[in-house]
Amino acid sequence: METPGQIVEELQRISREMEKGASALYDAEVKLADAEAAYDKAVSLSFLNSQGTVADRQAVAKLQAVEEKLKADLARAEFNRVKTKMKVLSDTATMTAVISRNVELQWRS
Repeated sequence: METPGQIVEELQRISREMEKGASALYDAEVKLADAEAAYDKAVSLSFLNSQGTVADRQAVAKLQAVEEKLKADLARAEFNRVKTKMKVLSDTATMTAVISRNVELQWRS
């Protein structure tokens, strides 16, 4: 059985992690926005500089911007990973609060 002090320590640890997570989430959002903007720019510039039909130009533009697309996809994966971690922390905090209530009831009786 956990003591009330241990539960408080765990809630404080989760709170600190969530504070760090909020900052990491913002950083991941900025990185994703920058990567998507770079990809869009690369596709647009390549399209404008290509010759042929519209379909040909679109295909060439996407091929030439494959590296920027990969960076954008990796940035999206990082963003989603941070969001998932924040959700797990939130769920853990909720479960710990429920445990805290149960321990409080046990300690009172």
